[in-house]
Amino acid sequence: MEADKGKVAIVTGGARGIGLEICRELLGMGMKVVAVDLKKDLLDALPGALGNPGDNLETAVVDVTNSAAFTSTIEQVAEKHGRLDVLVNNAGITRDNIVLMMSDEDWELVLKVNLMSAFIGTRAAGKIMMRQRKGAIVMMSSYSGLEGNRGQANYAASKAGMLGLMKSAAKELAKRSVRVNAVAPGFIKTDMTDVLPQQAKDMALAQIPMERFGTPGDIARAVGFLASEASAYITGQVLSVDGGMHT
Repeated sequence: MEADKGKVAIVTGGARGIGLEICRELLGMGMKVVAVDLKKDLLDALPGALGNPGDNLETAVVDVTNSAAFTSTIEQVAEKHGRLDVLVNNAGITRDNIVLMMSDEDWELVLKVNLMSAFIGTRAAGKIMMRQRKGAIVMMSSYSGLEGNRGQANYAASKAGMLGLMKSAAKELAKRSVRVNAVAPGFIKTDMTDVLPQQAKDMALAQIPMERFGTPGDIARAVGFLASEASAYITGQVLSVDGGMHT
């Protein structure tokens, strides 16, 4: 859409997997994209992976759980470009285990990376977008956040928490045309799912009515829609991209 060209977007966890494909999608829509990640080597390789988009792609090595550093990065991007139109809170990790065996450390780390970073980003970007009277924030939730999942209490709690954050922020920011929505992926073919035992993959596949895993591109296109003017009257919503698992 012509109205999306020249917009400025920040994508956390943007160096690989779903984050990389989101960067590709937004660049294809004509946006300027700032990919934020903790892994410098992956960020250094990102321009090549995305076809060398030139000045339309910037990268920043940032720990998104560090409130001061992440907030400062968001403010610097807005100051440099004179605007901030899109924030995609995509950064996330897993530390799977059953509840009875899960450590305090693994619980706290997943909540911190997945949920706390989304809060920090939404707070910082929300202030800028409210002043602009325009903007879109997209949360990367999960099927696990909607339904729960064995062995993922920490991950499911973080992703469910993102939905509560999204719905609350959507109500608070809507009066100035700042929209907040979420995408909830199901089983997506990534490095994270590639290492699963075949039995686990077969069990997952059996739950999907469309009988296939999703791709990072499937998720990226959903994010692109929610970040674009095509969804200008949509806020506070969860878009499930899971082949029909959650209905």
